[in-house]
Amino acid sequence: MLPTYGRVLAAVCALATTATAVVPVEVKGRDFVNSETGDRFQVMGVDYQPGGTSGFSKSKDPLSDPKSCLRDAALMQRLGINTIRIYNLSPEADHDECASIFNAAGIYMILDVNSPLQGGSLDRTDPEGTYNAEYFEQVFGIVEAFKDFPNLLGFFAGNEVINEQSVKKVPAYIRAVQRDIKDYIKEQVDRNIPVGYSAADVRPILVDTVNYMMCEDKDEPSASSDFFGLNSYSWCGDANFKKAGYDVLTEDFSKSSIPVFFSEYGCNAVKPRKFSEVQAIYGDEMSQSFSGGLVYEYTQEDNEYGLVKIKDNGDATLLVDFDNLMEQYAKLDMKKVQTAKESQTGAKAPTCGEGLIKNGTFLSTFDLPKRPSKVQDMIDNGLKDAKTGKLVDVSSAPVEQTIFDHTGKEVKGVSLKALAEGETNAPGKHADGKADGKSDEKDEESAAGALSAPVWGLATGAALATLLL
Repeated sequence: MLPTYGRVLAAVCALATTATAVVPVEVKGRDFVNSETGDRFQVMGVDYQPGGTSGFSKSKDPLSDPKSCLRDAALMQRLGINTIRIYNLSPEADHDECASIFNAAGIYMILDVNSPLQGGSLDRTDPEGTYNAEYFEQVFGIVEAFKDFPNLLGFFAGNEVINEQSVKKVPAYIRAVQRDIKDYIKEQVDRNIPVGYSAADVRPILVDTVNYMMCEDKDEPSASSDFFGLNSYSWCGDANFKKAGYDVLTEDFSKSSIPVFFSEYGCNAVKPRKFSEVQAIYGDEMSQSFSGGLVYEYTQEDNEYGLVKIKDNGDATLLVDFDNLMEQYAKLDMKKVQTAKESQTGAKAPTCGEGLIKNGTFLSTFDLPKRPSKVQDMIDNGLKDAKTGKLVDVSSAPVEQTIFDHTGKEVKGVSLKALAEGETNAPGKHADGKADGKSDEKDEESAAGALSAPVWGLATGAALATLLL
């Protein structure tokens, strides 16, 4: 055993703070890439909306409770993911600590700009009436709240807004929202942040949807999607590449010019879920058309898609699906997953035109609605009185809540690991904790040291001085 001084020093070193754990991801052709190394970035994540819409309000959303965020980020590190998607966020909530916690954990965020509150989304039945300044206070408010976090991967301008009944009007409004967000970012943000759309797997309009969203129009250069998400649940139980229709999806997106990934996947018609589709999504046959995916969803809600069940007191149980997904991730060859190909990064977008649209019911013109004057003013001068988020220091720290495995045994030693600068979470890198109701001496010493420090804002020198008194 180390002497007292040595154990204290080791504990303090383990608690080093971070302000830049990850570097921004950017789009190059059909790939997401690390902006510094050029390595391909494959989305390997989960959809994260604890409590669903009922857990959301103007002052409360998934990134407003630091204690819950630390618990979930630590468990996600254990799972091996690198990305979360969040559907409903409030510009009025304080997100600094939570966004910084996920940054320290090496986990990126893809954020929907809409909310379920009145005026917070584009209504597919009335796009003209809801495309207004009130709506963009929500949209630009989310941009302001998260624009300065390096782990912000991108924004979704819409989720499943386009369907068979809305194909004649809504697509133009989605492109307009993308245009407006991208123009706001250009004027008000120090870096380029990708903007895209999340679509349902609806036939026969899916291919028309991606073609419409990704094509470039010289008259509206900001309107095209930077990436495209697909919500698909076709792989159920012991399906395979062809039975699930993944061969068709791979062909459908083989000529895309932007990154395409599953923004939702994980059919639960057969339980527990085995997630065997993970090997296909990140395998050779499919990974040239897809950039990974997000499992629906992290927390267990009434629809029973969860990986983790959260109790009223904040304690958490890791469900069988959690372990099954972690096992599938562990089988992946991460070096192959992260390799970028020149043929991918050099892909060019097609020019917008009627020839891209094959289904006669889908909108085939590319004229966009005129931007409201008040929205133009926001873009030119910034959103008035916006609450702009900022990165704060985050320390390695143990999870305060009690964690159980699916058999009911307590999992000891679960901690958030504040990663080194430039490091991203990945399968097997930070899977600590023991499901035997015991922890070894090393775990106990590490936890004891971590308990003496706050979750954020730790100054290592000050902590050392305090501990040595």
